[in-house]
Amino acid sequence: MAKTLPKVDVVTVGVGWTGGIVAAECTKAGLKVVGLERGKERGTKNFANVHDEYRYAIRYELMQDLSKETVTFRNNRKQQALPMRQLGSFLLGEGLGGAGTHWNGQTFRFLPYDFKIKSITDKKYGKNFLGSDYILQDWGMDYDEIEPYYDRFEKICGISGEKNPLGGKRSDDYPTKPMKKTPLLKKFETATKKMGYHPYMMPSANLSAPYKNQYDQNINACQYCGFCERFGCEYGAKATPEVSVIPAALKTGKYEIRFNSNVVEVLTKGNKATGVRYMDSVTGEEYIQPADVVVLSAFMMNNAKLLMISKIGTMYDPSTGRGTLGRNYCYQIMPGATGFYDEQFNTFMGAGALGECLDDFNGDNFDHAKLGFIHGANIALTQIGLRPIGNNPTHSDTPTWGAEFKKESIENYTRTLSVGGQGASIAHKENYLTLDPKYKDAYGVPLLQVNYNFTDQDRKLHHFISKKCGDILKQMDAKKVEVRADLTDYSIVPYQSTHNTGGTVMSKTPEDGVVNNYLQHWDCENLFAVGAGSFPNNSGYNPTDTVGALALRCSEGIIKYSKKGGSLV
Repeated sequence: MAKTLPKVDVVTVGVGWTGGIVAAECTKAGLKVVGLERGKERGTKNFANVHDEYRYAIRYELMQDLSKETVTFRNNRKQQALPMRQLGSFLLGEGLGGAGTHWNGQTFRFLPYDFKIKSITDKKYGKNFLGSDYILQDWGMDYDEIEPYYDRFEKICGISGEKNPLGGKRSDDYPTKPMKKTPLLKKFETATKKMGYHPYMMPSANLSAPYKNQYDQNINACQYCGFCERFGCEYGAKATPEVSVIPAALKTGKYEIRFNSNVVEVLTKGNKATGVRYMDSVTGEEYIQPADVVVLSAFMMNNAKLLMISKIGTMYDPSTGRGTLGRNYCYQIMPGATGFYDEQFNTFMGAGALGECLDDFNGDNFDHAKLGFIHGANIALTQIGLRPIGNNPTHSDTPTWGAEFKKESIENYTRTLSVGGQGASIAHKENYLTLDPKYKDAYGVPLLQVNYNFTDQDRKLHHFISKKCGDILKQMDAKKVEVRADLTDYSIVPYQSTHNTGGTVMSKTPEDGVVNNYLQHWDCENLFAVGAGSFPNNSGYNPTDTVGALALRCSEGIIKYSKKGGSLV
């Protein structure tokens, strides 16, 4: 029988960026917060010997344990969905800091276009430009409304960057200057400027200088060691939740984190949540944590799953188009090209967000009328530090094993450059999340089922952006350029991106989404679901800056709700 614990003001499910920001803001306002984290405690002190590619990058030391919980996947409704037995296409975070601990640090604002994507597309290209199978909707807020929260999050992180010449208006500069412009980045800059494009240094959470944020937390300067993605930072030089926000919440004395605490249900009575039920994953004990406010602050897939299990909201039905919970699942496409050179480069050095990029083919910065797709991609050359196990660049006609493969891998390891894009993803009626009817996790709870395949929109965008990337490499004097092959069907292996969005989308009205623009659930007034799940579409960027901004917006809403209750919009 579950043990009922004393009631608190706020309980968060997950202690990463969103849970950490909610805790920092709400405790500062005097609220008592409990954070339930199903993973372990960890921090900078645990990463002293982190430069182990096999342990962290190949065997996923910091990721979700799939032996306890995974997802099932299929391309379409005719297929049998099967469990993902080993992490592949995307990497689910677990433990203090969540995926925010092992991110690269690329911190882009979405474009103003993203927030009004339906209105702008309909006006410029006509209604139903993509066809009736695509789901276009404006967000529940516009760029001007979210901009102050972007500014606050970037100052929490100390982001190092410079103004995007084709981006939205900024109320202030980045708090620290851009990272070092290496010879490789200068090569990209020179080439793209000759082509008439507008390159700029990538906004980075790997900091160019030491920084103290508004929570009085110190973030150190990046050492350019090349171990960012999939690794915790041993120097405390990457803005992560456990460095930037969580210590501030703990200092208030109003915040408690419980580790190994896996939430399996949100408890409700009427149109309100009463708390959550969770399991201690070590002892097997079961607890009920009552709270005045419940915040789902886990990875977007887990937020959606908890709402589905708890029967909160209306499940999306692809046959009828009715319902919103699980709808608008979007991923991201990765177009690009590789250039082969005779000269050697120091590609083994770098940092997670060390890069030069451009947005000339992102959002609606170019005419789509005759292209058959909308949106685009941020195109970049990054110098993230290529590790030897995971990076074996060879020509496309080289065997994937054997003597020739080994020879080419060694030869090309420091003689190739890649220019790639983060391609936007538009919601489609057949791409959605639901509960699997057959498979369950270690706690007896149904697994989340991912239904996803690339669409014609994705394929056209991928082809277009890959060609543009190839053109840039030609301008950069590559001896040979190979453009990535056109998309076929999506596969859950190999790794592609952890930029999954949708499933609990934000909307202007209850009929069109799951949460309002304070991330407050339309059907359950003291329940908030914050994260990339609230995005109606995915942009041509990393989601973290927008997730952080929405977490600040959500915190503001929770504090308002704690004072007056009711709907906030």
